[in-house]
Amino acid sequence: MEFHTLVINPGSTSTKAALFKNSTPEWEETIRHGQEELKQFRRLMDQYPFRKQLILGLLEEKGFRADKLDAVCGRGGLLKPIPGGTYEVNNSMREDLRKGYNGEHASNLGGLIAHDIAAEVEAKAFIVDPVVVDELDEIARLSGVPELPRKSIFHALNQKAVARRACRELDLTYEKANLIIAHMGGRNNGRGSPRR
Repeated sequence: MEFHTLVINPGSTSTKAALFKNSTPEWEETIRHGQEELKQFRRLMDQYPFRKQLILGLLEEKGFRADKLDAVCGRGGLLKPIPGGTYEVNNSMREDLRKGYNGEHASNLGGLIAHDIAAEVEAKAFIVDPVVVDELDEIARLSGVPELPRKSIFHALNQKAVARRACRELDLTYEKANLIIAHMGGRNNGRGSPRR
């Protein structure tokens, strides 16, 4: 049985998309966004139709009909703190992503785009390990200023994936391993990048 999943990862300087057949990638693409291209949008949420159209354009370019999708998975955004895992996109989540409950970031677009593409073809929409994954021990919340506890906001999706890969390669158990993972993310520094 074939199960097709479209995976969407909007970042600050790129939009990444991949199509999986079961657990095998059929294709992966990164569309880079220069500063000039993105400055036409006043707010981050204004980028929504632009980025959604880029993803639909990729599907068309690759010759894959959206109505063949079984699931669409978007990068999770700045929601309320939740444990790591996979979550089906729901109305409450969509509202928090639109309003920027915990701030504005390109990752907020992931669940929204995933939901709308999935709804159009009667598929399911999910997010995985959003940036607000909170699995901190209480001691990790200490900042030195009692009124300002540390918040858990980081690139959980990437860091958990890298940690799991390292554990497989080192024959360790993820839940028991002690690892230091560093995520080196993109930042639009004014130089911009070509679109693809």
